[in-house]
Parts: sequence; structure tokens; C-alpha cells
Amino acid sequence: MAAKNWETNEEIEYFREYLRIPTVHPNPDYEPCVEFLKRQAEDLDLPVKVYYPLDKKNPVVVLSWEGTEREWPSILLNSHMDVVPVFPENWTHPPFGADIDEEGRIFARGSQDMKCVGVQYLAAIRSLKAKGLRFKRTIHISFVPDEELGGRKGMMPFVSSEEFKALNIGFSLDEGIASPTSEFPVFYAERTLKGVIFRISGSAGHGLLLMPNTAGEKLSYITSKMMELRASQQKRLKDNPELQIGDVTTINLTIVNGGVQSNVVPPLLTVVFEVRLSLDHKVSDFKVYLENLCEEAGGDIEFEFTSNRRSEHTAPTVTDESNPFWVAFKSATDELGLKTKLQVFPGGTDSRYIREIGIPALGFSPINNTPVLLHDHDEFLHAERYLKGVEIYKKIIENLANVEN
Repeated sequence: MAAKNWETNEEIEYFREYLRIPTVHPNPDYEPCVEFLKRQAEDLDLPVKVYYPLDKKNPVVVLSWEGTEREWPSILLNSHMDVVPVFPENWTHPPFGADIDEEGRIFARGSQDMKCVGVQYLAAIRSLKAKGLRFKRTIHISFVPDEELGGRKGMMPFVSSEEFKALNIGFSLDEGIASPTSEFPVFYAERTLKGVIFRISGSAGHGLLLMPNTAGEKLSYITSKMMELRASQQKRLKDNPELQIGDVTTINLTIVNGGVQSNVVPPLLTVVFEVRLSLDHKVSDFKVYLENLCEEAGGDIEFEFTSNRRSEHTAPTVTDESNPFWVAFKSATDELGLKTKLQVFPGGTDSRYIREIGIPALGFSPINNTPVLLHDHDEFLHAERYLKGVEIYKKIIENLANVEN
């Protein structure tokens, strides 16, 4: 369908307006987003509040649609305002132009990750309100900063605030990932980030010698063993077609530092591994493995985790009959005839902070039959796929907000 046929669609134009706001790292300016969302709140006739859990540069915007049972735990529809950097020279369209091509594809950073989801929530609520509907549970629609850098300036401090507690959240919905097939992934858990920094000490001296216990020898041993563990996870993934990347532990060597010149054996080498532990790989077991590895390599090696937030995995969201929110979500997707697949999210989203405080959360983006382009050049979402997603959210929101207490 030609681009001109989408120009008059109100929801598509709201989406494009939001995409044109360049809340891009490393220095996102969220104020234009805040103003956009305030205008949306006015159009929707919903109250809006802006919180600053960390500082004035990192606002959290929350629109609220009050339910008939105000004391019941509410529903949170979360999205993030920030987007990752772009390399404009590698794009065929301006990355913040929100151009629509002749096929109806909307090109912009954030079109999949995840400005689409935030305004799809608003579009769904606009439609539901226009029908005169009202639900039992209050619905809060939150727009947070800093997710792309780990949420340390956004959701992480927000969940600890009195303002968040006052929202009385009982269930949260957040982003998923686009799917290149007809299937929709639904994420109920996340792996645990446990990157490792090894500081390896050893004998130092002239490079013409063969001294024992050098840092280089120890580095070689550690790297070999970590890569063996990596290879075992690759094999596990390859041998079982039912597994996704989120079901295995991933290990990648990312940084090696040390040395001063080629003929001097250094007293210290540092190596960093990015590690994301699968749910069946206990954090405590991994810690013991690393302790033993340091001893086997020759000792005099220190290690630390790059993230120490959790001593074990955050509990996954329950996806059976005991969780009425899961039942409501699944009944909505079943009624719509959507093929879904439960998965562990391979990266990190703000849902981990929600789950950490005991609130069930699911990750879901209503984007299928679309190449996965988050963080990639020429990120796009088809206009028809966007509007289809609004219809999907309408049913999901209606079901979630009417879950009996």
C-alpha cells in the first residue's frame, strides 16, 4: 500500500511524531517526550504525573486510567523512551525521519525497540475509551528513561520509590522482540547477567626468560576453560532445536588489558567475560566454578562480577493456572488466534526490576512476520503491523484489567 494512504491515519501520525523525537544515547533529552505524552494524556482525558526517581534529567511519565475497583492491584503497561545510537550513513532513510515507503514500512530508530509499544498502548486505550468501556482494575501507562543502559536512572530507582508503591501494581506488561515468523514470543523470565573480571597476577621479568607462574600462562588457562564452557553451551543449543538463545548460558571474551612492551613479562593481566547465566545454571554453582578455576590456573588471581544485584536468579513469572494474569493474557491471545511461544528473554529489560520486587511481568511486542532489527540499521515497522498490534493490545488490556481479585 502506498505511503500516501497512511498519511491520514491518526494513530500512525501519533506514532511517527513520537519516533521523530530523538531521545538517543549518549545524551537523550526527554523533555520533548514528556510534552508529547502530556498532550496525549489531554487527548485521552487521563491524568498524568511526571516523577524524577533519580534526577531532573531522567523523568518517568505515568498516565492513569482509573478502574471501578480502585483498591484492587493495578495493571502496569511499561515502555521506555530512550533509543540506542545510530549511524546515519548506514541508513537508507533518516533515522529520526519516520519516513513511510511505498510498501508502508515506517523507518526510524525505536520503531521496533520500543516506541511502537508505548504509543500502541495509548492507541488501544483511546479506542477502548471511545467505546465507553471501563474496567475493574486501574491501568497505569509508564514511560521510563535509560532502559537501553540498564535502567539505573529509570526503572531501577523508580521501583524503590514511594511513588511507585502508591501505584499498587499487581501485574506488568513490557516489551518483547519482533518475530520473523508468524509466531509471537512471550517472555516470562530473563537470564542473569554475571559478567566476570579476572585480575591475574604472576611472575614478572624479562621476556627472554621462561619464568614459572606468569600471568600470561594463567590467562591462557582461564581463557581456555571459559571457552570450553562456551563451546558446551553452543553444542547444547545446536543439538536441541527446541532451545532458544535465552535457554543457554552465553560467554564472550570482551576485554583484555595489561603489559607495557613486548619484552617485559607483566605482573598483572586483566580479562573480562560477558556472561549471561541460563535459569538452570545456578549463580552459586558458577561462583564455585570460578573459584576453582582461579586455583587450577595457579592462584594469585582475583575475580569479581560486573553485576552483583542478585545472588541467584530472579524468580520467573508463573505461567500456569495459578497466575490469573497469565490466564487472562493467554486467553486473549488464544481468542485472537495468535500462535505464541514462551521464552526466556536473552537480554535485559526493565521487567527484571519488576520481578525482583515480586510483581509478575510478561514481555510481549505484537510484531510478527517482521525481521528483527532492534539496534540495527534501517529499523522499521510496517504500518499495517503497527495497527494490527493496537488491536491485539485492546483485547489483552481488556482481559488483564478485568481479572477478578
